Amino acid sequence: MTLIKVSSQSKTASVAGAIAGIVREQGKAEIQMIGAGSINQAMKAMVLARGYLKEDGLDVICYPEFVDLDFDGRLVTALKLIVEPR
Repeated sequence: MTLIKVSSQSKTASVAGAIAGIVREQGKAEIQMIGAGSINQAMKAMVLARGYLKEDGLDVICYPEFVDLDFDGRLVTALKLIVEPR
């Protein structure tokens, strides 16, 4: 599965298009974020992606999970959104 990594500088429309495209192709998407700014961008993109997918007759939901990542020996907790059809 393709993992979409979102930063606070990510363009909302681009992330939304990626989410919608991956859900259309693979049936499910995963979005990973670290920090409040990236969470904000990802959530706005999720709202747009739901609209894009509704045009195709798809209704999606998302649910969060915590993910522990290792950055050069330092443990960082990230948030991951799982996006799948309702």
